[in-house]
Amino acid sequence: MAGKIKKKGQAGQARNYMTRTQAVKKLQLSLPDFRKLCIWKGIYPREPRSRKKVSKSATPSTTFYYTKDIQYLLHEPLLQKFREQKVLEKKISRALGRGDVSDAARLERNAARPDKTGRPRYTLNHVVRERYPTFTDALRDLDDCLSMLFLFANLPSTTAVPAKMIARCERLCLEFQHYLIVSHSLRKSFLSIKGIYYQANIQGEDILWLVPYKFNQRIVGDIDFRIMGTFVEFYMTVLGFVNYRLYTSIGLKYPPRFDQLKDDQGAELGAFSLEVVNPEAKGETKAITNGEAEQGPDPNVQAEVNKVVQQLRLESNEAAAAEDSLAQREVQGEEAPSDALDKFEPVAPGGDVLPQPSYSNTDPSQLFSNFTFYLSRETPRQPLEFILRAFGCKRIGWDSVLGEGAYTHDESDPSITHQIVDRPVIRAAMSEGGDGEDNQTTQKLGPNQRYPGRIYVQPQWVWDSINDEELKSPELYAPGASLPPHLSPFVKPTNGQYDPTRPLEEQQTEGEALDAELEDANGEDQDGEESEVENDMDVASEDEDEGEDEFGGFSGAEEDEAEEEEEEEEEEEEEEDGSEDVEESAARQRQRELEAEISGKPVPRKADAKAQAKLQAKKALLRKQRQEAEELERAKGMLSKKKRKLFEQMQYSNNKRSAEDMKLRAKRRKLEKELAKKA
Repeated sequence: MAGKIKKKGQAGQARNYMTRTQAVKKLQLSLPDFRKLCIWKGIYPREPRSRKKVSKSATPSTTFYYTKDIQYLLHEPLLQKFREQKVLEKKISRALGRGDVSDAARLERNAARPDKTGRPRYTLNHVVRERYPTFTDALRDLDDCLSMLFLFANLPSTTAVPAKMIARCERLCLEFQHYLIVSHSLRKSFLSIKGIYYQANIQGEDILWLVPYKFNQRIVGDIDFRIMGTFVEFYMTVLGFVNYRLYTSIGLKYPPRFDQLKDDQGAELGAFSLEVVNPEAKGETKAITNGEAEQGPDPNVQAEVNKVVQQLRLESNEAAAAEDSLAQREVQGEEAPSDALDKFEPVAPGGDVLPQPSYSNTDPSQLFSNFTFYLSRETPRQPLEFILRAFGCKRIGWDSVLGEGAYTHDESDPSITHQIVDRPVIRAAMSEGGDGEDNQTTQKLGPNQRYPGRIYVQPQWVWDSINDEELKSPELYAPGASLPPHLSPFVKPTNGQYDPTRPLEEQQTEGEALDAELEDANGEDQDGEESEVENDMDVASEDEDEGEDEFGGFSGAEEDEAEEEEEEEEEEEEEEDGSEDVEESAARQRQRELEAEISGKPVPRKADAKAQAKLQAKKALLRKQRQEAEELERAKGMLSKKKRKLFEQMQYSNNKRSAEDMKLRAKRRKLEKELAKKA
C-alpha cells in the first residue's frame, strides 16, 4: 500500500516559517501594531536554512517568523484592544467623510476619556509577568531598560517623544536612584565619552547601565523614535514593577511622595520623600529625611554610641593587661603568639592573586559619611549628588542656581569639609586698605577663592575614590593639577598585557629596554653625525644576514656551517675586545677622521664603554631571538597541516596584541621623557 503523497509547500520548512505579510494578514493587524506586539512579546524574525525551500518568491529582504510564534500571538488579549482602536479610527474617518464634524469631535473626546466608552486603555502588566516569571529574570534584563529610560529622560520633548513620556521616565529613574542610595547598592562608576557608566549589585546581580551627560540633545531625523518608543513603553512598565518590589523589600512605601513644586525648582532627588512602612502599626508610614537638613542627635543613637565608647574602654584595659603578660613572657624567654595575618601568595609566577586579608573594618558604602561637600557651579551636580549620597554622604550643598534640595547654599558655611571645583585657581584679592602682608586679615574671599581649613578637589577624585573603595590623596586632584589617568574599573588587567597602573620597567621586554637605552645614548649625538653604536649594529645585522635564504632561514647543509661560523666569530670578537691596545684604537680613530674629511661630514666620536656594553647585549639578544625563531620553525615542521595553521593563527593574534602593547609602552615612554625634560 503506497503512502500518501505530500504536496509541495505544505510540510517541512515551508510549514515551519511564515513571512511577515502572511503574519499580518493572519492576525488582521496593521504593520505598526504588529511591530509593537512582537517587541512586547519578545518575538523576533528568524532566518531559515534555505530560503528556496521555504518560499519560491523569497527575496533577500523577506522577513520570516516561526509559524508557532504567530499562532501564539492569536491568543493575545492585546489583539482585541488593537481591533477596538482600529474600529474607533474607522468611525472617526467615516464621520469626517460624511461631513459630520460634531460626531467626529464627539468620538475624539470620548477617545481622550477612557472611562466613558472611548479609546480603550491597555496595560502591559500581563506581558511583563509572562516574560519574567521570577524577579531575578527581570534584574538580569535591567541593563538595557535603565540605559533606554535614562536616555529618554534627558531628551527634549518633540512630536515623536511626548513630554509625558519624558516625565514618566525621569520619575522612574529618580525612584530607582533613591533605592540605590538607601540600600547602598552602587559599586562602581566610570566617566566615558558616551556618558557615565554605573554598576550596582542588587540581590547578587550586577547591573551595568549608561547615563548620558546633561547636555542639550539634538534630535536628528534618521532615528525611528516609534520603535524606540515601543521599547520605552514596555521598559516603563518593567521598571515600575522592579521599583515596587525593591522598595517593599527594604520596608519603604511605593511610590514615594513626590513634591511637584520642588521638582519644578530643579530639586530632582530632593523632590521625593521616602516613607517607612510600619507593619506593627497596621500600615502606618513614617517619613525619613533624605539628608537635606540635619537635626540634633537621636537619643537612641546617642545611647548606642555611649555603649560603644564604654566597650572600647574595656577593650583598651584588656589590651594593656595583655601587653603586660606579653612582656613577662619575653623576659622568661617564651615565644609570644603572633597576631599577624597570613598572606596569600601565588604558587607559580603569573598565578591568580587572592585578595589579602586585613584588619580594616571600614565600610565602602560609608566612604563619605563623615564629610560635608559643597559643589561649585561648574561641576556636574546630578551625578555627584547621586554618587555622594549612595556612598554615605548626608550633607551636600551647592549654589542656588543649580536648584533646590541642597543642605546649604552658603559657600562660606564653616561645616563644609570638601569643595569640588572644576575651574582654574585665581589668587585671592586684597582689600583696598590692607598692605598685603597679613593674609589672615587682608584676604578678601570671593566665589572663586579658597577658604582656610577646607579641602579642594576636582570631580575625578570622587569617581576614583569609590572605584578603589578608599579615599584617594587630595593632593593629586587639587585644582589646576594634572590628574592621574581615569581607568575603567570594569576592565581587569590581564597577565602579559599592558597595564597603565604598573611601572613601565616591570612591563617592557628586554629588547625594548635595550632599545630605549641605546636611543638615550644616541640622543646626545644629534648634530648630524652617526654614532659608532649604530654603525656597529648595521654591520652586525649584515653579518648575521649572510648565508640566509630569502625565507629568513639557513638552507639544508649550510645550517651547521653557519652555526660554527657564528661561534668562531663570537670567540674572535671576544679576543679582539680583550687584546685591543691603544695604538690600534688610535689608528681606527685616524681612519675615521680621514673618511670624514673626504666625505665632508663631522668626525664621529667613539662610543664609551657603557654604550659598547649595551651594544654587545643587544647583539646577544638578537642572536638569541634568531635561534629561538629557528627552533620554532623546526618544531612547526613536525606538526600536521591542520595544527600548524591553528598555531599560526594563534601566533598572529598574539603578535598583533603584542604590537599594540608595544605601541602603548612606546607612547608612555615618550610622554615620561617629555615630562622629565620639563621637570
